[in-house]
Amino acid sequence: MRAVVKNGVGIFSPQGFLDGNNGDAFLSLEDIHATIKINADIILVSLKKVVFFNRNGLDIFVKMFTKIREEKKIPVGFCDYDLKKYNTIKTFYQNELDFSLFSSQDIAGLFATNYKNKIQSVLLYNEDKSQRSAMAIELHDSGHNPIIAQTLAEFKKKKNIPNTYDIAVENTYLGQMGENVSARVTGNSIIYTVSTFLDADIGNMFNITYHNNSLNIGFRLFIFDSHKVVSMNIHALNFFSRLSSSGAEYNATICFVGLTFEKIPQVFKENMEDAGIIFFEKMEDILGNKKLLNELGASSVTAVKNKRVINKITVNELPKFIDATVSTIEMMTNSSAIKEAVKIQSMQVSDYEDKIASSIGYYGDIDGMLILVFPKGIAKKACQLLIGEETDDMELILDTLGELVNIVGGKVKTYLNDNKINVNITLPRTYQDTNSLLEIVQNRKGVQVDLSFDNDKFLFFLTR
Repeated sequence: MRAVVKNGVGIFSPQGFLDGNNGDAFLSLEDIHATIKINADIILVSLKKVVFFNRNGLDIFVKMFTKIREEKKIPVGFCDYDLKKYNTIKTFYQNELDFSLFSSQDIAGLFATNYKNKIQSVLLYNEDKSQRSAMAIELHDSGHNPIIAQTLAEFKKKKNIPNTYDIAVENTYLGQMGENVSARVTGNSIIYTVSTFLDADIGNMFNITYHNNSLNIGFRLFIFDSHKVVSMNIHALNFFSRLSSSGAEYNATICFVGLTFEKIPQVFKENMEDAGIIFFEKMEDILGNKKLLNELGASSVTAVKNKRVINKITVNELPKFIDATVSTIEMMTNSSAIKEAVKIQSMQVSDYEDKIASSIGYYGDIDGMLILVFPKGIAKKACQLLIGEETDDMELILDTLGELVNIVGGKVKTYLNDNKINVNITLPRTYQDTNSLLEIVQNRKGVQVDLSFDNDKFLFFLTR
């Protein structure tokens, strides 16, 4: 099958029925490889001319997607569907949905990283907040202006206001790009989702490097949403016990929510509890208990073994980190930055009042953490664009600040990747109290850059 390549997106268009008997007749790996060679950095199968499909029919394409994603690290998936088809695909795959879904070819083109599209204002909504943030990052990295609707009602309202956006994105999903255990942030906890039968493969599915970097930037509470876990064996038990024990040096806590022991030996629970793992029946039991959530997720002054010093290769890439930070905040606040001082030292915050902060980790060819300390005024102004209105709700500001720092991290990743330095980023950790942040980075030397945005002092700190 020949593909049509438009705006960096390679589109294959099968027709008729996809029922598992003819998918390989529509498309082959050779077809996909040939399309990538002609400057396609997204590969999609259009469902516009497909009359009927079932899980078996889609699986033929999904297996090809998996191979291509592993080889080429590019987005793959389906496009050109209506709401019914979109919901059907999500029902088929649920937690196995590791490919992308774009409601149209034009929307897919917005996410093509190597094709320079016309800059557009993009109104977007997804009921999954992590998806909204991921889309905002990708759109921002592609040069577009994302306008995030926090609720479906807000999206519908803004969609009906003329001249406020160029294109609206809904019923779209960004695949996990190979991450088999998905992660999201709620408050200052990371929530991992696991399902089905847990065995020795959990060690391959779980991104331990990501987890360790999340510990490094200050996360202390990790929740495993295990409502869809059927059972586990001794190999999975040993994995989670080791994970909990290794986090002890950080005073980190691991919790399981929704795990039943109908098909799991009761002694497994006892062994996991001995390793420090806590069990909850419902997510609300922990997320709804703010006092408990703050206690378990609080930073710790516990000394950790991993106290690496910043190295030359990281310092050489410093301009890219600063450019990503400054350009994003200037865009968000409509202000200009002035660089006041650059020092190699332990982090020093001169004025603790009215300051909030966020940290994000990066790892791969180089690794470390980026810390940004915001005056509340800058934070509120920067977050207003993502929230859509002014607010003094500190919980909402901190939550949105995480999305903003995610955008900075995504831009850093792009800048480095453009120079053949491949990194991944963690989800951001936010701090309402800068004292808690200083506990995390005590005695770590790094590069501190003092900046000013319209006379408001802002601190940038890069360390390992």
